[in-house]
Amino acid sequence: MTKSSFEIILRYMFFCHRLPDRSFYFRGKKFPMCARCTGILVGYFLGVILLFFYPINLYFSLILLLPLSLDGGMQYLGFYTSTNPRRFITGILAGIGTIFLLREALVLGRYHGEIFWSIFKN
Repeated sequence: MTKSSFEIILRYMFFCHRLPDRSFYFRGKKFPMCARCTGILVGYFLGVILLFFYPINLYFSLILLLPLSLDGGMQYLGFYTSTNPRRFITGILAGIGTIFLLREALVLGRYHGEIFWSIFKN
C-alpha cells in the first residue's frame, strides 16, 4: 500500500488516530484525518485569513479553545459520545483560536525582544 506524501504529512503533523467511525468520507474514500483534526486544519486556514480583518485578543482566543476541550474531555470521561459534525465545528474553533494565540505569542516575543535589546543599545 503506497501513501501519498500529503497523507504522510497530515499523519505526522497532527498525530491523528484516523479512526474510520470518526472520519469523514468523500465519494467512498475516507479522509486522511478524523473529523476533529480536519476541523482544526480548516480552522488554521480560516484563522490566517481572519488575522487580516479582525484583531482578536488573548482571552477570546482562549475561549475559542474551550468547546474542543469540553467536548473532548467529556467524551473521554464517558459522559457522552460526540458526533462528527460537533467534532468538526469544535475543531474549527480551536484552529482559529490556536492561530490567534500564536499571533499573540509572536507579538509578545517581539515586544519583549525589543525591550531586551534596547538595554544594550545605551
